[in-house]
Amino acid sequence: MKKIILFLSIIAGFWGCASSVNTANLTPEEYLNYAIGLYNDEDYLESIKEFQSILLQFPGNAISDDAQYYLAMSHYGKGEYILAAYEFSRLIKDMPASDYVPKAQFMLSESYFQLSPRYQLDQKYTRKAIEEFQAFIDFFPTDPRVGEAEGKIKELNDKLAEKEYNNAVIYEKLGYINAAIYYYNAVTETYHDTKYCSPAMYYKIKLLLQKNDKLKAGKDITTFLQKFPSDPNAEEVKKLQESLN
Repeated sequence: MKKIILFLSIIAGFWGCASSVNTANLTPEEYLNYAIGLYNDEDYLESIKEFQSILLQFPGNAISDDAQYYLAMSHYGKGEYILAAYEFSRLIKDMPASDYVPKAQFMLSESYFQLSPRYQLDQKYTRKAIEEFQAFIDFFPTDPRVGEAEGKIKELNDKLAEKEYNNAVIYEKLGYINAAIYYYNAVTETYHDTKYCSPAMYYKIKLLLQKNDKLKAGKDITTFLQKFPSDPNAEEVKKLQESLN
């Protein structure tokens, strides 16, 4: 049985070698099409090698931006998002006149989006993704993917708001009232368009009253009722307002 398996392996290897492409005889366009074929077959390891070879062999050629874009996409397809981000950035910086720049900017943003971890962890990639999506919107406002970019920014902001909100909850449970107020305030000031804004303001009001800071609490109560008149906590907040009068 082992001899049969070994024999089949040798045959497979022979046919693999026999059917391999001699890229030395290809024109730049033919070489590019061959590499794109590998990419389309999701053979990302090989496509990365070939796109890198194309960029080395044909610097400044008309196909260079194609090779650079698909090199980045190959890393993205392989789940190598940091490398993908690097290669998309190279295209944007080194080939600013390329038609691939809008796609590269969007995919640069997507690469950082994929690197964004759950809210409990460090959020540097989340912030970077927001920055790059915003750059995409600013530079290409008529691109059909702007709506998708805006949706991704909202999703990422929700994650940042959730992190700040949970920091506030933890500090409140530990009895660090000032720290809790600080983080609740961070949510209401920075992430006012997220679902965490109204509960953050509600709990901030409660803590301010607990500190007997009626002036600040009164201002936040007025803001809360103006912004969230239909909130589940609105009736309770109205009663708190009445108790201050």
